[in-house]
Amino acid sequence: MIHTGDKEYYKGIDAICFEGKESDNPLAFKYYDPTRVIAGKTMKEHFKFAVAYWHTFCGQGSDPFGPGTQNFPWDKSSDPIQAAKDKADAAFEFITKMGFDYFCFHDYDLIAEADSLSESESRLSIIVDYIKQKQKDSGVKLLWGTSNCFSNPRFMNGASTNPNFDVVARAGAQVKLALDATIVLDGENYVFWGGREGYMTLLNTDMGRELDHMGRFLTMARDYARAAGFKGHFFIEPKPMEPMKHQYDFDAATAIGFLKEYGLENDFKLNIEVNHATLAQHTMQHELAVAAKANMLGSIDANRGDYQNGWDTDQFPNNIQETTEAMLVFLEAGGLQGGGINFDAKIRRNSTDMEDVFLAHIGGADTFARALITADKIISSSPYKKLRKERYASFDRSNGAAFENGTLSLKDLYHIALENGEITTQSGKQELFENIINQYI
Repeated sequence: MIHTGDKEYYKGIDAICFEGKESDNPLAFKYYDPTRVIAGKTMKEHFKFAVAYWHTFCGQGSDPFGPGTQNFPWDKSSDPIQAAKDKADAAFEFITKMGFDYFCFHDYDLIAEADSLSESESRLSIIVDYIKQKQKDSGVKLLWGTSNCFSNPRFMNGASTNPNFDVVARAGAQVKLALDATIVLDGENYVFWGGREGYMTLLNTDMGRELDHMGRFLTMARDYARAAGFKGHFFIEPKPMEPMKHQYDFDAATAIGFLKEYGLENDFKLNIEVNHATLAQHTMQHELAVAAKANMLGSIDANRGDYQNGWDTDQFPNNIQETTEAMLVFLEAGGLQGGGINFDAKIRRNSTDMEDVFLAHIGGADTFARALITADKIISSSPYKKLRKERYASFDRSNGAAFENGTLSLKDLYHIALENGEITTQSGKQELFENIINQYI
């Protein structure tokens, strides 16, 4: 029996183990074998699976049309400190039973925000010390921490980009405390998601000034954390809109451009989320490829959206085709830099059984594991790499190689085009590439 406090919350559920694809046990992994080696690393090393504190232990199933439906036993105490300790006990029991090594948090996921900054700081200190001991007892680690600078009404017009300096100062204080907590808990990374860093209308927005403020704010946060001994990566998590009409970290390319403009590219990388990618009218694999090209593929928030809904539904991943395409980019990029795969996903409003959260995480882990196995087979055993190389073969010889080496001028291209004559067809093998995943799943 596994539990990490005085009470067992997930009764009747023991450690989740790998049993293979022939198993009919719903509380077992079918594809995620932590010890299986794929492309030189174990699955455990590739993925560094993490549990999202906010969805898994703070979410209660509420939506814009009704209150929560999930009445979990760790939400009973009216005392904020005891409630936070109960939630931590449940969290570490769940993470340990899943066999995962990591969790992620926002500051006020850990404990309820108080009426004053000083009281919030005191509460955070108490719960961080409590969680530190639970880490020592369980071996569970912190993949990354972050600060919720978007939920409180004070952040209605943004945090670092707020037009009121006093709000910016309050955001800075909150980020300092979140960084302190991350450092005490030996967090490997720290994330910035600008939930309200953007605008609703340009009529009242000085975009240039706000972007400068955001750049200055992130620089201050980096400098503080480095001086305090933090050696991990900082991540930006792109999202195009929602809650703001337009957010400044719109997508991977936008975030990369921002980081380079403000000289932050050596300390910051990207945390890419599936549902955010699709909201930006991209695919997850596109965003991963953009980040990898810039050497900024840091971490992944694993979830999915609903193609019939145009908002961030944060469902657990189950699309093997899409995830395999993402894992092709993942493997060819050499994996993640510093981060891991955090299940930023929530069980549905009508999922009220205690085992539902286990079933959801098992399915998500198996989807990624099966996709990784498939992607590795495609790379190592199919003509995939050969066909991709052949598609660009003209750049590996004579004029094409000279173009890539920078030894041709525009006038040279003109003369080469005259010599070549008209071009009527090209080989793309589009259908072959699009069907290759089906052959290896």
